[in-house]
Amino acid sequence: MLAKYVRDEKVIPLEEAVRKLTSLPTTNLKIKKRGLLQPGYFADVTIFDPVKIQDHATFENPHQYSTGMVHVFINGTQVLMDGEHTGAKPGRIVRGPGWKGK
Repeated sequence: MLAKYVRDEKVIPLEEAVRKLTSLPTTNLKIKKRGLLQPGYFADVTIFDPVKIQDHATFENPHQYSTGMVHVFINGTQVLMDGEHTGAKPGRIVRGPGWKGK
């Protein structure tokens, strides 16, 4: 979305694309404390270069990393530093209100 529709085709502003990738899904799915940068929320932050951001995955070869990602923090822990994985794995399952546990 960021490379094709924001940068290349200029169909959608960057701010709207970021909203569609962050707060919109968490609001629609009623996932609490995610999708916004607010006190008390989980610190999931992505820093990317809008000039270099590019998805390389295809239907034939889906397991390709994007380029242009600079830093990524998940639950406040840095997992990508200068485009390289740090080895940290702080992620966890996120379940919305429709999940029925066993």
